[in-house]
Amino acid sequence: MKKIVVVCLLLVVNVALAQDNTAFKNEAIEFIKLTGAGSAFDAAIAQFGSTVSDDKKQAYTTEASSTLDGLYTKMADLYMAEFTQDEIKQLLAFYKSPLGKKLAEKQLALTQQGMMLGQNWAVEVQGIAKKYQ
Repeated sequence: MKKIVVVCLLLVVNVALAQDNTAFKNEAIEFIKLTGAGSAFDAAIAQFGSTVSDDKKQAYTTEASSTLDGLYTKMADLYMAEFTQDEIKQLLAFYKSPLGKKLAEKQLALTQQGMMLGQNWAVEVQGIAKKYQ
């Protein structure tokens, strides 16, 4: 009888943890989407689809978009490994604020511009290194 009670208790705990984990994952996915990643992914799908003929574009877009749920789930796992659920909730609150919305709107362009600056800097530092070889 004790074994049955223990097994039932373990099942209840596992179900509760799974539900809590689902909520955490959903919050992580919501956070990822709020950061502007969704727009970036949509733009990538459109860019890759620019080579697809018009008569197949709708089918391509539907199939390519269907891959996003899997991507969001994998990305959520990354964030869940680095942040607590409470931290994700705090990030959600920030990204729902006016400043957070502004950051999400400008993040992609800022990142792209920063990468260009970084590349230019790397060329400059390479030149300095060559001077000392």
